[in-house]
Amino acid sequence: MKLWQKNNCATAEVDRFTVGRDREMDMYLAEADVLGSLAHTRMLETIGLLTAAELADVQRELKAIYKEMEAGEFRIEDDMEDIHSQVELMLTRKIGDTGKKIHSGRSRNDQVLVDLRIYLRREIYRIVMGTKCLFDTLQGLAERHKGVLMPGYTHLQIAMPSSFGLWFGAFAESLVDDLTMMEAAYRVCNKNPLGSAAGYGSSFPLNREMTTELLGFDTLSYNVVYAQMGRGKTERVLAQAMSSIAATLNKLATDNCLFLSQNFAFIAYPPELTTGSSIMPHKKNPDVWELMRSKCNRLMALPNEIALMTANLPTGYFRDLQLLKEVLFPAIQTLKECIGMADYMLRHIEVKTDILDDPKYDYLFSVEVVNKLVLDGVPFREAYRRVGLDIENGTYKPSREVHHTHAGSIGNLCLDRVNALMTAALEKFDFDRFIRAEEELTR
Repeated sequence: MKLWQKNNCATAEVDRFTVGRDREMDMYLAEADVLGSLAHTRMLETIGLLTAAELADVQRELKAIYKEMEAGEFRIEDDMEDIHSQVELMLTRKIGDTGKKIHSGRSRNDQVLVDLRIYLRREIYRIVMGTKCLFDTLQGLAERHKGVLMPGYTHLQIAMPSSFGLWFGAFAESLVDDLTMMEAAYRVCNKNPLGSAAGYGSSFPLNREMTTELLGFDTLSYNVVYAQMGRGKTERVLAQAMSSIAATLNKLATDNCLFLSQNFAFIAYPPELTTGSSIMPHKKNPDVWELMRSKCNRLMALPNEIALMTANLPTGYFRDLQLLKEVLFPAIQTLKECIGMADYMLRHIEVKTDILDDPKYDYLFSVEVVNKLVLDGVPFREAYRRVGLDIENGTYKPSREVHHTHAGSIGNLCLDRVNALMTAALEKFDFDRFIRAEEELTR
């Protein structure tokens, strides 16, 4: 069944090619599609396109379909083109011609748009909550290991003293900025396109403000042409925010791979969290982090992939946009999986507390020696020269004391202030608005 079908049918070859994986991808949108219809039909009754009795029938059956979806019992039949066709057919089977009325005042274009935005804001919520859990784990590790020193590197050369508190805390604060980008994506996603129809509005007196309120959107996508132009742009903006989190995870994964190697030996994991070799019995490979690194590299390429898929499209809808679901939806699942696995791994990490006892790390403290001379009144450039000559002559004797007290340094991680930044970032999302709206619609 196709919503656009009249008398002529596409050939099987055309059908297979144009439908593609749409039925599979539309299962991600199933609950969102019902939510959109619940709001749309309530609005239709207020403008006289459904009677009160018809609305009651539609709402009852839509809620029953929604419960099937929640229970995992819903499927899109093989001869259905998409989720919209399946839901409309199920309604028509139950309540007859009334089920055929629910499409009044909308097109599949704005129907899929509203489905996407409902689905994407839900996924943003899940990504943000997972990121907050990872943030909490990192902050806890930073507090617990703030006094444990480790080498800091530039150019992969031994540079200056660092600490595990600084290392863990750096990734925690990075996640705060990542969520700032995600909040911008959420603002773009959380606008109501319903009522834009095929991109040029409707001659029905649609109450778009009503559906905006019922669905818990922040506001309307007012201009109906721009509402359609938002397809592709919304996905790209979200992909950019996702790529920011992926970049943080990628660097975290790379550091873990390095630090777990015998040449560094800064950290350890229980053997059950590593993998072995088929011929080398001593191996404990960081396969989780290696796979995460590669998955995150793919996620960082996602914005460019979406941009290229939508490049040079004129104003209006084009079938090209259908393929965005195939790249974005699995990527969202991958990101959530990576966030959860990073959290799981870090909750089992062990840090080495005696790393700097090795004499090869003596040069880490050269800046500390220079700074002590400066505090004693020696001009910085002269102090730098003296210590440099001592290193060349083999007479360098480092002090292993570290006195970093300024904000954000080894001795002053400012974890409470970073926690406050995360709290402020989370408050800007206001997820409760759409969660309450969805609960009200399905009650």
